[in-house]
Amino acid sequence: MNKAQIKKVFWMLFTLMLSVLTVIALLKQSQSMSVETLIKKISEADLKWILIAMISASCYVVLEAVALCSILKGIGFKQKLNNGIIYSTSDVYFSAITPSATGGQPASAYFMLKDGIPAGVASAALILNLMMYNASIVFLGVIAIIIAPKSFLSFHLTSRVLIVLGFIGLTLLSYFFLSVLRGSEKIFDFIRKILVFFYEKRLIHRLETRLEKLDKIESDYKNCSDLISGKTKIMAKAFIWNVLQRASQIIVPTLVYISFGGAKHFAPLLFSKQCLITIGYNYVPIPGALGIADYLMIDGFSSLMHKGAAFELDMISRGITFYICVAISGIITLIGYLRGRKK
Repeated sequence: MNKAQIKKVFWMLFTLMLSVLTVIALLKQSQSMSVETLIKKISEADLKWILIAMISASCYVVLEAVALCSILKGIGFKQKLNNGIIYSTSDVYFSAITPSATGGQPASAYFMLKDGIPAGVASAALILNLMMYNASIVFLGVIAIIIAPKSFLSFHLTSRVLIVLGFIGLTLLSYFFLSVLRGSEKIFDFIRKILVFFYEKRLIHRLETRLEKLDKIESDYKNCSDLISGKTKIMAKAFIWNVLQRASQIIVPTLVYISFGGAKHFAPLLFSKQCLITIGYNYVPIPGALGIADYLMIDGFSSLMHKGAAFELDMISRGITFYICVAISGIITLIGYLRGRKK
């Protein structure tokens, strides 16, 4: 087992341990909540709305696949939706088990390269999609404030600080990715300097071959980024698909709340709060934002319901949008990987 594989196994086990500890901590914080209580709560819920919530959560994966396929088609590399699903599930799975929000991008790039997409093209497509992913969260946050202007003030100070930092961080990230997409020269020059440094320290060999490969990647990347920059239609489509993708996940707690018999007139307020919650935890460098996301959700929901109900809503919603979604994404990614090796 090489270092990269050891690192993946470590983060997978670390995320699993963190998930277990998070669930245990949540159960301990609420004396009225237990596994039996949650099972009973689900069995008493309106299963029609639970099913809609699960379909909505699955759309999170499918819509990312559609967004990536849309970008690739726009730049002349049309892919089947099945391939896009693998790009999406690998992104979802590895983003969830690594401490970086961009942890899934290399995994998506791996499958794109296997499908014959040049490295530079794959890089530009993923950077554009990631930029739109961050921009869509900020956009939905603005929509949330318009829907319910006072929802932000109902959070405690710590949560408000996380949300504000999330707004700033995601906005800066979107600008950074736009800069990388349009001006790649400095990035590739930096990579060349690193390769030369490693070669001088005798950490790598065949410097000229590596530099030639990097030149080819840079050429593909530049051609692709120039094409994207010249077509606002590609960027607009990517943005719309990403907004729909984020909304399909953000609305899940609202659907679960309705399944419990919650008042439907609270739906816009719950959606608004979940938009701000997503901004607050999306920038935190913890695998799956475990613990932080739960804290924000319980804090935000507690102003609308008693704390026990907020715990239950958090546990079931996160169970659908994170634990089940990540598990299924991991299985699909593994199947895609094994099929690729067989070919």
